Amino acid sequence: MRIWGKFFGFVIGFMAGKFFGALIGLWLGHAFDKRAGLADLVRKGHERQAQFFNTTFMVMGHVAKASGHVTDVDIRIATMLMDQMKLTGDARRDAQAAFRAGRDAQFDLVKTLQEFRAMAQGRREILQMFLEIQIQTALSDGELHSKEKQILSTVAKELGLGQAHLDALLSRWQAEFHHHQSGKGNNMQLDDAYSLLGKQESSSDQEIKRAYRKLMNEHHPDKLLAKGLPEEMMELAKSKAQDIQSAYETVKASRGMR
Repeated sequence: MRIWGKFFGFVIGFMAGKFFGALIGLWLGHAFDKRAGLADLVRKGHERQAQFFNTTFMVMGHVAKASGHVTDVDIRIATMLMDQMKLTGDARRDAQAAFRAGRDAQFDLVKTLQEFRAMAQGRREILQMFLEIQIQTALSDGELHSKEKQILSTVAKELGLGQAHLDALLSRWQAEFHHHQSGKGNNMQLDDAYSLLGKQESSSDQEIKRAYRKLMNEHHPDKLLAKGLPEEMMELAKSKAQDIQSAYETVKASRGMR
């Protein structure tokens, strides 16, 4: 809580005009504290976004090196992600530098993840979005290598999400990857749609609706931005939300749901 503006405003106001001066000074001090508090929130928000951005690409670089060396495919995947995020100029150079840092033999994955988790301050949607970006990167070549899965398990553990949560996300992302590889646009296959929603054909209509609402709430771009998602990554969040919507529409149509 900021009080120094109020304190000094009160003291100076009292010295200048006794009781009424103190009241005016207190009011002005409160306005100063409030403005300083807002500026501090904005600064911390920018710091969180910068840390999310840099940590994302550092861990991506580390995942890319999981097989022992970074291949041309790994570099193309990172480049495609930067293109999807529409990174140019300094932002693209920063992403490339972070990617190289993650490939370094001295890169400390656990420490980096612990610092990122502390920054997120329990914002589960942000932690999950970070993990999903790493899953997307690992699956971009159509395979999930054992060392890549091991790193993803470490990421899930250090972020407090756990193995069961990772397995559920992997199942959803594999369905999403299969959908995009099919080249059918918004016409998602029913099996992929159920998997993306984390449900089965035996699930009730109400369970389907609850799963859809939960996923949309977790991946709402504006909410993620407010919680620390960098603006450059909004396209990824929007794409994910569109896939969730497409899966729901597919399931809803197959069941004749309203």
